[in-house]
Amino acid sequence: METLSGILYHIQRRLLPVLEEEIGPLSDLDEQFCKVISLLNLSGLQEHYRWVGNGCPPHARVWLFHAFVAKAVYQFPTTGTLINALKNQPRLRRLCGWESLGAIPSESTFSRAFSAFSRDQWPQAIHEKMVERYAQRRLAVGHISRDSTAIAVPEKRVPKAKTPPPLPRERGRPRKGQKRQPEVPKRLDLQLTRTLWENLTELPRVCNVGCKRNSRGHQESWIGYKLHLDTIDGDIPISAILTSASVHDSQVAIPLAQMSAQRVTSLYDLMDGAYDAPQIRAFSRQLGHIPIIEGNPRKGVAIPFDPAQALRFKHRTSSERVNSSLKQRYGAKWVRVKGALKVMAHLMFGVIALTATALFERLL
Repeated sequence: METLSGILYHIQRRLLPVLEEEIGPLSDLDEQFCKVISLLNLSGLQEHYRWVGNGCPPHARVWLFHAFVAKAVYQFPTTGTLINALKNQPRLRRLCGWESLGAIPSESTFSRAFSAFSRDQWPQAIHEKMVERYAQRRLAVGHISRDSTAIAVPEKRVPKAKTPPPLPRERGRPRKGQKRQPEVPKRLDLQLTRTLWENLTELPRVCNVGCKRNSRGHQESWIGYKLHLDTIDGDIPISAILTSASVHDSQVAIPLAQMSAQRVTSLYDLMDGAYDAPQIRAFSRQLGHIPIIEGNPRKGVAIPFDPAQALRFKHRTSSERVNSSLKQRYGAKWVRVKGALKVMAHLMFGVIALTATALFERLL
């Protein structure tokens, strides 16, 4: 908190007045963009893409990273729109890092840089560093709200692979010396003993059809993916996983919990009825958390919360606000790229902007 307070004081008292004197009055989005990039630790990215002296020097990847963050903050739907804004708005161009109009890279350069960022998962790494530095321990002691949101993309769905029908099981007691066919273990049971990397690797990430009941109780379907988020108090997203649209929310609860436990310290896990599974409750307690999960009536009558649990469960609305903000203000509603890696990179630039903004808003 002291570090964030110092950064906010420096931005408001020193940086913004100097920028206004140098490039003119700043809009609210300009100030928000300055706050977001002030929390980015891009030293590793600059070193990773350092020019080694072979061929033509590449364009600065740090400025390109800033531009993609600006694309999320200013809500530019496409890279072409972003480039036109950089050419027609000198203030935005200089905030990103380019002094002259001729220094702006071509659209193909932007595309290659975005592909490299997606392949190397730099947006995820930058977001993780931001969370560990500014949200660890001091901000996260409290609740983690877990939920997912639909991500529709203009991509052709991958047909569902046909699974062979299971062998018929013989009825009655097995004969002497005969062994029954072993049951296939469920994914939730396997996740309990796997590492985070193993769980993430096993989750499907192809584009397919998803179906989910919305807040009004209506069934809706889409073609694309599903973004799973962990959000702490203050509407700050700390962990994100992208899966196929057909993956059930409960299948990602344990990997999300593993990822969040490495980044922050928390006490309560708040989840809706889709996560009502004994494996998820057991893993939450194994981490030292208290699971507060809405009962799913599929197995009978759902057990209601006691008054204390019901009061804490109200904090789960933070996950719904984050999902809504990502779609309405940070570009998750319009995805123009294809493939899980690029879709995740596009979404993570929005998550980075939302996280930095929420961190500063918590101080005010």
